[in-house]
Amino acid sequence: MRVRHGHARATVIRRDPVEFRVAIPAADPPDNDPRRPTSVCSSRASSCDHYRLYHMNSSALSRYRAEWFNGASNARRDILAGMVGTFALIPEVIAFSFVAGIDPEVGLFASFIIGIVIAFAGGRPAMISGAAGSVALVAAALVQAHGLQYLLAATLLAGVFQIIFGLLKLDILMRFVSRSVRTGFVNALAILIFSAQVPQMLDVTWHTYAMIAGGLAIIYLVPRVTTAIPSPLICILVLTAISIALPMPIHTVSDLGRLPSSLPSFTLPAVPAIWQTLKIVAPFALAMAAVGLLESMMTATVVDDLTETNSSKALECTGLGLANVAAGLFGGIAGCGMIGQTVGNVRYGGRGRLSTLVAGVFLLLVMVPLRPWIAQVPVAALVAIMIMVSVSTFSWGSIRDLAKHPKVSGIVMAATVLITVVTHDLSAGVAVGVLLSGVFFAFKVTRLMKVETDYDRATDTRTYRVSGQIFFASAEIFSDRFDLRDTASRVCIDLTASHLWDITAVEALEEVVTKMRHHGILVEVTGLNQASAILVDRLAPAVGTTAA
Repeated sequence: MRVRHGHARATVIRRDPVEFRVAIPAADPPDNDPRRPTSVCSSRASSCDHYRLYHMNSSALSRYRAEWFNGASNARRDILAGMVGTFALIPEVIAFSFVAGIDPEVGLFASFIIGIVIAFAGGRPAMISGAAGSVALVAAALVQAHGLQYLLAATLLAGVFQIIFGLLKLDILMRFVSRSVRTGFVNALAILIFSAQVPQMLDVTWHTYAMIAGGLAIIYLVPRVTTAIPSPLICILVLTAISIALPMPIHTVSDLGRLPSSLPSFTLPAVPAIWQTLKIVAPFALAMAAVGLLESMMTATVVDDLTETNSSKALECTGLGLANVAAGLFGGIAGCGMIGQTVGNVRYGGRGRLSTLVAGVFLLLVMVPLRPWIAQVPVAALVAIMIMVSVSTFSWGSIRDLAKHPKVSGIVMAATVLITVVTHDLSAGVAVGVLLSGVFFAFKVTRLMKVETDYDRATDTRTYRVSGQIFFASAEIFSDRFDLRDTASRVCIDLTASHLWDITAVEALEEVVTKMRHHGILVEVTGLNQASAILVDRLAPAVGTTAA
């Protein structure tokens, strides 16, 4: 069908839409047919709706049960994997508590609470979350400037942000975070983790350097002999035994702060309920929520790939928010997914929610009775573990890929790393990376737009054939391709191979058509697809009318 608008001097011709014919089997009369009883119709529709709702709820409930218990053998593997995950969790939580400038008690309480809550409310079974990772780096500045109570308030607000994020299904925004930005995020995180260890290696005796070197040797060499026990745990055991047997001038965990001696108790942050408090807390809370969600989503994606299963990212966002609110109410710091511990849990056989629950519960069961022993762990052991974490976190292959990947990808990754390291704000680095990715993509798409011309002497017609995407970034280039004082009496603008995306594109087309008509040229716009034609009809109906 050819649709023409206006009079003889201006015409818009749309491409014919493709027609699909679908055979519909015989059914009951339509709802508005007088032959059909209203009560029966309503009854059937209601029954169908109830059946579909019941089926969906039943399916979701069955899946949730399977995520908790899928056979005795799977449950046993989940329990053992969760216990191993606990031992892998302890040193990193203590180390990141030190990075955040808080007592290990705060990080351990938080990890216990987060583990329990997210086991029930999270969207990714077998994923271990705790008070570590990038969130601790964001929290450090707040603790240093305002103290622990403001951190607890920021934790509560960060949890609320994450709940809202999940309920609004904003996890789809992760699709706009390119691989280059994710790589830059991971590399920046690794650099910040390493830099946080530098103060512990300054103004110390040679004993500290020797212990760090010995710890690194254990961490990297033991896995070549056995992987039954995580090498970081062996590092802690051996170095602690050495420091007890051979007393030396080194710092221990007891020097970092108080360890838990009882179960956590409910408490509210002791901060004034005034506007100034919100102004202080909100930026840090937003940053903690953003980096926590980003790291958790990345961790969930890794588990999806390892287990070849899907997960609900929106539910994971909401679950993490609930877990962080609970952690803040029990005196803990906000947390997020822990990539290293999660991968270890999966590799040791963890597949269900039970492994996540065991990792949280077993953490407290181990910490309270072993408090006197944990207090004697050398800080050098934690430094060695964090150096290992930073080295394994950094994507070394990304440096090699700089030579073969597009330069734009390298620029985005480098900018993400640079901004993050300079500002110590992971969310700022990600924001800059996403912005650059969008700008570079717009430039790339803009270059793909072309306008070719040809002239037919017989009809004194010049045809402009446009191909590509016309939107705010390419609209000006589109306009510049036309000679508004064309000497031909007729001009045909063929948009068959293009698409108008926004109001800027429509205004550019309208401007070109209007100015050409002003100079007495007959303008014909052809090839508009259905979506573009609807946009033109609504925003620029004058395109289909003759000039004065």
